[in-house]
Amino acid sequence: MSNSCLIDTHVHSDNSPDGHHSCMFLCEQAAAQGMRAIAITDHCETDTYRTEHYDRSTMQSYLEILKAKTSFTGKLIVLRGIELGQPAYDLPQAEKIIQRQEYDIVIGSIHNLRGRQDFYFMKSFTEQEAYDMMEEYLNELLIMTEWGKFDTLAHLTYPLRYFYKQNNIHVDMSRFTKKTDELLSLLAEKEKALEINTAGLRQPIHALSPETELVRRFHELGGKYITFGSDAHFAEDIAKGLAEARETALAAGFDRCVFYQNRHPMEIPLN
Repeated sequence: MSNSCLIDTHVHSDNSPDGHHSCMFLCEQAAAQGMRAIAITDHCETDTYRTEHYDRSTMQSYLEILKAKTSFTGKLIVLRGIELGQPAYDLPQAEKIIQRQEYDIVIGSIHNLRGRQDFYFMKSFTEQEAYDMMEEYLNELLIMTEWGKFDTLAHLTYPLRYFYKQNNIHVDMSRFTKKTDELLSLLAEKEKALEINTAGLRQPIHALSPETELVRRFHELGGKYITFGSDAHFAEDIAKGLAEARETALAAGFDRCVFYQNRHPMEIPLN
């Protein structure tokens, strides 16, 4: 994989609750790998913005990104990012968050259903409950995409990681074809990117999110932009799985990926 494609647009520093390394150390490791660009996209959960002190951690993250950006000039493109979780659960707050700083990339994601904990923490549910939650989750992604003030939609099949890990439940996504077509069509219409997230390759499910079929369907429905994200929370996971993400994008019909600077897509050929 050429260095021009070594761009990771989804990385967490220790300013995320589950991150483990500083922005500076992450950038050191990325530069040592010969990467072209890295986006530090720390968590900001809109529905718990003040109760879990994301108002403070996102400010600290932004300041540290700016410091790293200056330090690595000419060596590594350091992008100012944020992963905005559950924006539709408090739209006025979400609007304020993304206006607070000058970001390069805003990731839109959903980690939990309304009033419930992150799928990561859920322990016990039946297969029917998993299907019901997936339906609700896709509805929430549609609402978020209607709002549309993000750049790339992260880990479209996020709950599947934890349905499999916690209860060994395999959800058949073909049962949601109408819903996923609606979502992917809306992403394409709004010219938003679809992220190919590689974190699942490092987890028991051992799968990209989403997998090739949904990425191909996005292309068929007019999707233009694809981003690659490791979703790394440790420095050693930066860029992990990007080769697999690239192969998936090519198999789905894409010949380029994008990264964002000042919220504008920058296209990079995959060949």
